[in-house]
Amino acid sequence: MTRTGKEMLQDPVRQKLATTIRQQVRSHGTRGILHSMPAFKVVKDVPEHLQTLLDRLEAVELQADEGSAS
Repeated sequence: MTRTGKEMLQDPVRQKLATTIRQQVRSHGTRGILHSMPAFKVVKDVPEHLQTLLDRLEAVELQADEGSAS
């Protein structure tokens, strides 16, 4: 069964756990470790073939959104 965010936060134990996880993810130490890992490095430029695919995907998503809004 899938729970919504509102349902999960009504349980005090889950609420404390969610707060603890958010704090740990935002911590300076965690960010330092993640930045040192190659998989988590930010790439500022995307290879041309991937950018082309991303552009095509965005165009298709926009068409789908326009079709569902009508």
